[in-house]
Amino acid sequence: MGNRNLIRFDWAIKRLLRNKADFTVLEGFLSELLKEDLSIETILESEGNQKFDSDKYNRVDILVKNSKDELVIIEIQNQNEYDYFHRMVYGGSKAITEYISVGEPYRNIKKVYSINIVYFDLGQGNDYVYHGKTDFIGIHNLDKLILSPKQTELLGGKKEPFEIFPEYFVIKVNQFDDVAKNTLDQCIYYLKNNEIKDEFTAKGIDKAKELWRVDSLPEDEQKKYFRHIEDLRYGASMTWTMKVDAEDKVKKEQALEIARAMKQKGLDKELIIEITGLKKEDFE
Repeated sequence: MGNRNLIRFDWAIKRLLRNKADFTVLEGFLSELLKEDLSIETILESEGNQKFDSDKYNRVDILVKNSKDELVIIEIQNQNEYDYFHRMVYGGSKAITEYISVGEPYRNIKKVYSINIVYFDLGQGNDYVYHGKTDFIGIHNLDKLILSPKQTELLGGKKEPFEIFPEYFVIKVNQFDDVAKNTLDQCIYYLKNNEIKDEFTAKGIDKAKELWRVDSLPEDEQKKYFRHIEDLRYGASMTWTMKVDAEDKVKKEQALEIARAMKQKGLDKELIIEITGLKKEDFE
């Protein structure tokens, strides 16, 4: 059957990452996504203390440092945001500049991973996991620019520029078809359905079943959690309502344009109203 009574991932990483046991869940997810075993050293920033109530159903940000001294940004966006790609760029750049001290050499800039979990249709594409990294390709010979042996020696074994530049991941949760074909899909299944099936074996997922149960929260935290769920539902309802209103407005404007054209052609008022479906007051 699986465990359905689980805390949403966004709430969990905002409220529950207080000890190493909880780190295990997030470490597992990051390891599955980045395809290497990673451990979290510390949480540097979290959106747990939001300044405005309106933010509570909008987004969750968390910035962690892993054992390789790299920075990992995780952002969860529940509502449509047309300039979200710009925010991804800003977030990665901000992390780079804020975590290098004045006077430090450029080689001390930290590697940044920006992981974006979105519950809306960001951009246009058919996949549900996208990965972006920086490669330099020759415009004439189409060869890939790599680091020199000396750079590799001095920069900790890095061989290609993409190992220095930020990398971006976009997980379009709602586009996932609920068929878990691998362990990363098992994590995404949880992100979409708040459920972990008994047969799932992704790293850290057993800890999520054990630690991230709704009934494990203190009573006051449960109340806050359920309010958070209601806020998400309200936000989704408002978004749907505005979409329907906008579609109705477009349809009405189209009907009015057709009515004007018919009127200019001398058609009868009652016939125009019947054909276009307009109300008499709208026609007038």
